[in-house]
Amino acid sequence: MSNSPLSARLTPVALTVAGSDSGGGAGIQADLKTFAALGVYGASVLSALTAQNTQGVQGVMPVPADFVSAQLESVLSDMPVAAIKTGMLADADSINAVAAALRQLALPLVVDPVMVATSGDRLLPASAVSAMRDTLLPLAHVLTPNIPEAAVLLREREATCVDDMVQQAQALLALGAHAVLLKGGHLTTDDAVDVYCDARGCQLLREPRVTTRNTHGTGCTLAAAICARLALGDGAERAARYGKSYLYQALCHADELSVGAGAGPVNHFYFHSPPRGLA
Repeated sequence: MSNSPLSARLTPVALTVAGSDSGGGAGIQADLKTFAALGVYGASVLSALTAQNTQGVQGVMPVPADFVSAQLESVLSDMPVAAIKTGMLADADSINAVAAALRQLALPLVVDPVMVATSGDRLLPASAVSAMRDTLLPLAHVLTPNIPEAAVLLREREATCVDDMVQQAQALLALGAHAVLLKGGHLTTDDAVDVYCDARGCQLLREPRVTTRNTHGTGCTLAAAICARLALGDGAERAARYGKSYLYQALCHADELSVGAGAGPVNHFYFHSPPRGLA
């Protein structure tokens, strides 16, 4: 075993608690790809299995809440987790179990309140929304809802403009999150505008809108990128800005991939050259 200073450094570890996407473009699979691309070691806790591909979600099988807790305990008792991200949590029992475990930790948490897939498929039962809002949301270092999810959490109509988004981001912040990144991809603005809001106020994060049908897993990828940067020591705003920039580039290069007959994945490894001989 090497005794060099390099070998003594702890590898940054990011943990994702989310559902498995059998198609590989979203959920746990997208999170682990993002973690690897951004230089952190990814650990995972599965909350649900999905039968899913680029054309939609054909089935969901929740993992029992006690086994979600067992996975969390196993990872957290052994690995130096530096940041955690939650994605799809299948039911209220799982949400409450995850919140109970994470409440004991002083670690930055990214909460992606996954309720509806990009394809439009409903992924979270209505009975679990209150648990998400009341138990998990207040623990979030960064909360990353899209426009429909923000409306559900706030019991309001969906935002139709950036001003609406700012108001709803502030309202979500008042529910207890440390920071909110409200994603504006559902708007029809020329730019893709997200609203970042924390105790210092709100800012608009802009990138050009990318024309591609390969958008599967964009929300998971953005939240995972933020989590990876938090694990590497960034503050919430810097991590959010980095995450949005990373997702923009992954979308710009998405058409370099050809996967499935529907909405394909983004290109998580766009800046990595293939091994010599495979190019």
